[in-house]
Formats: sequence, C-alpha cells, structure tokens
Amino acid sequence: MIRQICTVMLACLLLAGGPAHGAPAAASEVALKRVNLLVRDLDRSLTVYRDILGFRVFAITESGPQSYSYPVFKLPPQAKLRFCTLDSSTEVRAFALTEVTGVELPAPPAVHLSAPVIRIERLAVVEPRSSRTAEGQTFREMAFTDPDGHLVVLYQLD
Repeated sequence: MIRQICTVMLACLLLAGGPAHGAPAAASEVALKRVNLLVRDLDRSLTVYRDILGFRVFAITESGPQSYSYPVFKLPPQAKLRFCTLDSSTEVRAFALTEVTGVELPAPPAVHLSAPVIRIERLAVVEPRSSRTAEGQTFREMAFTDPDGHLVVLYQLD
C-alpha cells in the first residue's frame, strides 16, 4: 500500500514538473480547482446548488465509458454518468456534480467524512452561528445536508 501511495505521489510531482532538488512544494504551487459530488438526481441537486446557493451551470455532459470518473470513484461499467460543472461568482467550473444512475449509490454515512465549505453573500437560514477566523475576522456559518446526504458548510464574512 505504501508503495502505491509513493508511486502516485511521484507521478503527481512529475506531472507538475516536480519541486526543485527534492524541496517541498511551495503553497503557491497548489490550487484547488473544484469539489465533485456524486449525486443520484442531477435536477434535484441543481435546485440546491443552482437555484438556492446561486451557482451557474457551465455545462452538462454525458460521460462516456472511458470517463476517468469510473476508476476514480470506483464505479461499475453499468453506471450511467452525467457531469455538470458549475461556476461561482469568482471561478469558472468551481464546483461539479456527477449524476450516477443505473447502479445504487451507498447510503450516506452516519458520520460525515468531508464537506465543501462555500462562502455566500447572505445567509438566509435559521440559526447561523458566529465565529472568528484565525486572523480575527468574524463570520457567520451554518451547515446542511443536501438530498444525497453530502454535508455542506456555508459561511458569510461580517
């Protein structure tokens, strides 16, 4: 297992040009492009991410049998995929939803393992919580689960 992880890390370094002389990668070399969530019903999910949160649909495409999503998400070949990229107000294709039909997706876990954290302009929800960043800026935040059980955290800077 360790050998597989090291092989993947080496491949990533080679693809990125690798750090100079074995030095660790600088923070400026890392950029998060998007989060991609697997969903059961794309139209239902768009009512949350597009209609409520305000993302704009960039494109919706059918994924072919050679899609990289099959091995990445360990999906069986009988799964049918539709891929939707969403724009935020500051980033093109900042968020993605992949609809999986033809196979059963697992039930949401009892404990959430991950969550996208999304900044929005206004919180129009019940009982947001106030907090302070490490730099001292105050913000309000709240969390919800979408129709597929994904935990989503929203925050608004004060």
